[in-house]
Amino acid sequence: MDETTRLAQLQRHWEFGTDVEIAHEIYDPAAILEFPQSGERFVGLASFKAWRSMYPAGVRFKLRRIRGTGDLWVAETSVSYDGGPWHFGVSILEFRGEKAVRETIYVTEAWQAPQWRARFRVERPSGVARS
Repeated sequence: MDETTRLAQLQRHWEFGTDVEIAHEIYDPAAILEFPQSGERFVGLASFKAWRSMYPAGVRFKLRRIRGTGDLWVAETSVSYDGGPWHFGVSILEFRGEKAVRETIYVTEAWQAPQWRARFRVERPSGVARS
């Protein structure tokens, strides 16, 4: 799959992130989904599709940036649960052919940057970008 098609596939994945059928189109039936922060590992698309279909909170996604080439892609996202604060997320996706065979997801809360570093930093661009 060429990179333009892969990028479109991933953008569709997050655009329809709460639609269980569309969001799971990218996965191989034997895919593995991991959340290292909680120690969870789900083997097989059916297992994580099932729990995602009954997720007890309202979930919203914002796609911030996608980077990748070949079989390895990284998406920077933001996620909000039940209208709460936005959390930053990183999704690392490994592909074999046209399907994702492994996804590793990290989610964290934002924190206030220390003032002492202000003179060294520049503002980060917003919006979805591919680099």
